[in-house]
Order: sequence, then C-alpha cells, then structure tokens
Amino acid sequence: MLNENIKTIRKSRGLSQEELAVRLNVVRQTVSKWENGLSVPDSVMLISISEALDTSVSTLLGETAAEPEADDLKVISEKLEAINLQLAQRKTGRRKMLHWLLICLCGVIVIIFAVLMKLGSPYAGWNYKDPETAVFGAVFHAFEYLFVRIAPIILTGAMIGIFLTRKKG
Repeated sequence: MLNENIKTIRKSRGLSQEELAVRLNVVRQTVSKWENGLSVPDSVMLISISEALDTSVSTLLGETAAEPEADDLKVISEKLEAINLQLAQRKTGRRKMLHWLLICLCGVIVIIFAVLMKLGSPYAGWNYKDPETAVFGAVFHAFEYLFVRIAPIILTGAMIGIFLTRKKG
C-alpha cells in the first residue's frame, strides 16, 4: 500500500521519480525501489517524503490515495454552488435587515419631530433659579437644537438608503 501511495501521490503532484529523488537527496533507483515494493523507507525518510509530496504520513501509510475523478469534481462543484447560494442568501438577509432598520430610523425621527412640535418649547416658561430645572432645561434645549439641525440630514440619508436597499427585480 505504501508503494502505491507514494507512486500515486508523486504522479498527482506532477513529479518524476528523479525530481522526487532530488528533493529527498537520494538516487532515483531508491524511489523506484520504494514504488515497486522492493524496499521501505525508514521513519525519518517517510516524514521527508510526506513533506516533499505535501501530504500526511497517515495518507502515505494507510489511506488509499486515489487520483481525482470526474465524480469528485462534480461533488466539489456542487459544494461550491451550495456555498455560493448560502452567501447570496446571507447577503440578501443583511440587505433586508438594513432596509428595515433604515425604515425604523425614519419612523423614529418622524415621531421625535412630532413630539417636539407638540411640546413646543416647554422649557421657555420654566424657573431657571432652581439648578436642577436649569440643567434639565439646558439639556433639553441642546437636544432639541441638535436634533432639529442633524435629523433632516440623517432622514435624507436613511431615505436614500431605503431606496438603495429595496428589493430589485
């Protein structure tokens, strides 16, 4: 089995006996003897062979190394197709989630605008001699000021995002 595996893997890597021999610092006849079952490499050489052929020692010793067949390529292509489908579904799912998050953001902005319009400026009549009222009034006024200035920009960006993430087709 070892002899067959060395030969099969060497050929699948596109190496001649001579090229493998050069990589292992042995003569070509030694590689030929291994492949014909006339001799067996020692454990140190077995590790060197596995490194030269870029395979595991267990593959060399026990597992049958078969050349790839058309069925193997078909299985690989089917797996790649399944992976591509999963990636496409994940991308679609993320786009949908982003789309709905942008819609929710627009809704929240509109609701905050409506609440601010309904409240007017309640802090205008507050007694600012009380420190707690003064701090709360200043914070509320700063929020309102910043919101009224920044929210239209965010709302516009969110609406553009909704347009760009809509389902196409």
